[in-house]
Amino acid sequence: MASSRATARQRQSPLSDDATIAAQKRAAARAAAELIEDGMRVGLGTGSTVAHLLPAIAERALKGLRCVATSPATERAARALGLKLETLDEVGELDVAIDGADQIDASGWLIKGGGGAHTREKIVAVSARRFVVIASANKAVSELRPPVPLELVEFGVHDTLSRLDPARPRDVERSPDGGVIADYMGAVGDPGELAERLSATPGVVEHGLFAPELVSLILIAGDGLEVERRAGGKPGG
Repeated sequence: MASSRATARQRQSPLSDDATIAAQKRAAARAAAELIEDGMRVGLGTGSTVAHLLPAIAERALKGLRCVATSPATERAARALGLKLETLDEVGELDVAIDGADQIDASGWLIKGGGGAHTREKIVAVSARRFVVIASANKAVSELRPPVPLELVEFGVHDTLSRLDPARPRDVERSPDGGVIADYMGAVGDPGELAERLSATPGVVEHGLFAPELVSLILIAGDGLEVERRAGGKPGG
């Protein structure tokens, strides 16, 4: 099946392939929007898949929603659609957080942070009773590969990067809170071991490896909608 899908992708023009991926993102986002009910406290992630989620939520015209955004871009887009935005400190525990992923492996490990908001995204995921991941089929991988996004303290950043070699900063890009955004470019190997190493490195604010234990539900849209409930993660509901 994998080879036939690959062949089909080769036959598609780039425009057709982009359109297919966009349609898959939209399908996953709409499925996630259906999980939200009146009065919920909702964490909103960052990125191209979440861009489809926001209008899907707004279209439902739910009452009493209280939303927390993980980036200024998400906050602006959500406000423009009429969603009520508050800070996480104002809202407290979230009922659900919904976000995309750059990569999802078979065991449920994620790489996130292509947009540089992974620190906020992880805080919101931890603060939610349920964390739902939405993605197009191309985000599912057999094993995680670099880059792994990093947020670094600016003080001593070159020293920090040298201890993380191979790692490279992104040109002029900063996190929503002003941290330096970089990418770890070495082999991922065991995601748990790498996550521990990155977390233990002074100067690293946060990394983009998200453990399966954080995740309640993964919605991947391909030919259909693939739903995976994480038995070892947060309650799915």
